[in-house]
Amino acid sequence: MISVEDASKKLNISPQQVRNLCRSGKLKSEKVGNTWVIEDSILEYYFDTTCSGVAEDQVKYEKTPASKESPIALSFFSGAMGLDIGIEKAGFRTIFASEINNACRKTILKNKPEINLIGDIRDYTSHEIRNISGLSENDDIDLIIGGPPCQSFSTAGKRKGFEDERGNVFLTYIDIIIALRPKYAVIENVRGLLSAPLKHRPHNYRGEGFEELTEDELPGGALNHIIKKLKDSGYATSFNLYNSANFGTPQKRERVILICSRDGKKAPYLEPTHSENGNFNLPKWKTFRETVSHLENCQHDYINFPDKRLQYYKLITQGNNWRSLPIDLQKKAMGASFFSGGGKTGFLRRLAWDEPSPTLLTHPAMPATDLCHPEENRPLSIQEYKAIQEFPDGWKIEGSILEQYKQIGNAVPVGLGFAVGSLLMKLIKGVKIKNYIGFRFSRYLNTDELNWKRDFDKQRKIEIQAQLELQT
Repeated sequence: MISVEDASKKLNISPQQVRNLCRSGKLKSEKVGNTWVIEDSILEYYFDTTCSGVAEDQVKYEKTPASKESPIALSFFSGAMGLDIGIEKAGFRTIFASEINNACRKTILKNKPEINLIGDIRDYTSHEIRNISGLSENDDIDLIIGGPPCQSFSTAGKRKGFEDERGNVFLTYIDIIIALRPKYAVIENVRGLLSAPLKHRPHNYRGEGFEELTEDELPGGALNHIIKKLKDSGYATSFNLYNSANFGTPQKRERVILICSRDGKKAPYLEPTHSENGNFNLPKWKTFRETVSHLENCQHDYINFPDKRLQYYKLITQGNNWRSLPIDLQKKAMGASFFSGGGKTGFLRRLAWDEPSPTLLTHPAMPATDLCHPEENRPLSIQEYKAIQEFPDGWKIEGSILEQYKQIGNAVPVGLGFAVGSLLMKLIKGVKIKNYIGFRFSRYLNTDELNWKRDFDKQRKIEIQAQLELQT
């Protein structure tokens, strides 16, 4: 019989996890006084890394040693691993992943059973992460990648930023980067990060009679805080808002990519492989038609539209939405939403054959996020979702059909991941990177770190001036 501490060292999990296993009866043990003792011989037979059970206490950490043949990467908030597939395609090897969603965990271990997988990153120290990854304290880490939960920065909702629990785990991720000190770190997130505050002040506490917003409360305060923390630790940060269609993804999906460099030199922007109209002598954006052409004879798995909505889809042609209906049917189809503000382009929307897909979301048949096939009266299928996000045909997505939609919809497109990996691989090897001066990476302006900082400083000066005027 051995102690909890000895068992945790052998299994590379925390002592608390061992205690949880003992209490649940999943690990053969006895309680002596206030502590547990475990039968040593049972440990090697306990763990099962198949898809049938992949909760945090069911994953074996193999401590696979890092290969010197290719640069290594540690993945956080791994999801269905779209970003990881992209960087591995560029030449990196992912030896570690973290994910708390059980369906995603099943997907990870189904496709990469050898990977070292943990759950909530807040439960692990940097030393434990190194140990689980098979790395010593002296082993250099080439790359850390991750897309922390982004709902708290979304343009929808309350946008509480880092006051939201999901925002807090973002800060934990930054702390892990600083503690592990990789050569490069990648932070992927939604456009809302560019304007999210670090601290949210309710609108009824702003304006006349209240103090002006502090730096942390300004739009962009969260990102400003992140950049300052990284800079204080010696990291230079460059970022931009990138439309995935410019990197070969058949989807108009915009994401912020921050690249943090330990050497203090700002990384260049990603190298586009496509452009909307063939500018810069690049191929035009990939279309939905060419993306799904190989799926013509495959079995499609999908959910159905409600009959009430289906009657309108039968009247809408490819590339159009509810606005193409006669005005009386528009009002009937949209109900009270017809009179609300906003573009409402996500309602009753059919894809166009010869354009990229709109941004895939986590459910293709919700009223405001409909994604209907160009001709068939059904939502996009799981197979079409995978093709648009560029997952390999052999990559298995586990869970129920709704869990599959969610995993794929939340993923980073493989093409965007490959662009990130290719840039970083060139930086590591000292290969020259082409600068596409004047290239429109997204439909928005001033989304790179230089223009963003200029606008943020301008806001700050306005607030400071307002405070001085109040004092006088």
